Amino acid sequence: MTTVLRADTVGSLLRPDYLVRARTQFESGQMVPASYKAIEDRAVDQVIAMQEGAGLDVVTDGELRRHTFIDQLLEAVEGLTPDPAGSQSDHIPVPFHDEGGSEQSVFAIPISVTDKLRRKRMMTLEEYAYARARARRRVKVTLPSPLMLFLAWSPSRSREAYGDPFELFADGLALMREEAEELARMGCEYIQVDAPDFGQLVDASQQRAWETAGISFERVLSEGADMLNELAGVPGVTFGLHMCKGNYDSHWISTGGYDSVAGRLFPRLGNYDRILLEYENERSGSFEPLQDLPDDKVVVLGLVSSKFDQLESAEQLIERIEEAARFYPRDQLAVSTQCGFASAGPGNAISEDAQEKKLQLVAEVAQRVWR
Repeated sequence: MTTVLRADTVGSLLRPDYLVRARTQFESGQMVPASYKAIEDRAVDQVIAMQEGAGLDVVTDGELRRHTFIDQLLEAVEGLTPDPAGSQSDHIPVPFHDEGGSEQSVFAIPISVTDKLRRKRMMTLEEYAYARARARRRVKVTLPSPLMLFLAWSPSRSREAYGDPFELFADGLALMREEAEELARMGCEYIQVDAPDFGQLVDASQQRAWETAGISFERVLSEGADMLNELAGVPGVTFGLHMCKGNYDSHWISTGGYDSVAGRLFPRLGNYDRILLEYENERSGSFEPLQDLPDDKVVVLGLVSSKFDQLESAEQLIERIEEAARFYPRDQLAVSTQCGFASAGPGNAISEDAQEKKLQLVAEVAQRVWR
């Protein structure tokens, strides 16, 4: 029987200050590529060692070589252009809230899809090759959901290239599937697909926003879900799906349980082995939707917040795991942080010390519950 990876990580880690400074110098032409890559490599070495020292069963390179978790769709393709200066944005607005629920900002990417997508370069192959050579634990690589291209969908600017947004998503699927296939050929055994798109759609206000932009919520739960599943159809790889509800500067996008999507989405995820869900607070809803998952999955409970320094109690986390076990078999559960620590460059309002303690806590709880 395959060993279940109990102590998981979502992916992104805080970028060290020296790496942030080096990237600024590199992008302004004050540092040559070789010097910057050496600093980038040093940072990856450190975060791999930190994760292994924390006791995790799986590690990542922290996504330190990226600007954001979605770079494979926004940085590595052609077909996107900046919106005209002063133009009215018709992108889907993405609101970010603080812990009290107050809206702090509304994000709309100032870039639109204006031509067919074409790949400029592969991104994850370098990430994986380097991390594999340094790590002693299994290395996980993260890819964005192809439906994250909704960020660059403009009803007024994108239709000349794509009459239907689902044609755009299909091209995004082809690009991500190619990345996954190349990773598999290199020996990668664990790929996680990050799907804030489906995570934020648990919120009715987000469903309405997508509909307003011409993206049918019903089609997302059928055609979109099937695209998500097709991405994970590469043989020989363990695929995980992370359903994020928003993670930027310690703020979140959507609120609500998985109830509104679970019954229709979960049964269509046959190619996924692991489902990573956010359950760090009451905003996430109950564990009851776990009953809608097929009985052959591992559910990774994101119980540890990646947004703030305050450290959770191991005893409380263990109680939460036992509560989840009422709805899904205990032997098919695992634990992780609720999301990454730095889905985008600035990272969350949390210290590197707290980040490490949170990952140690994940490993400690996994050890106490399952070993």
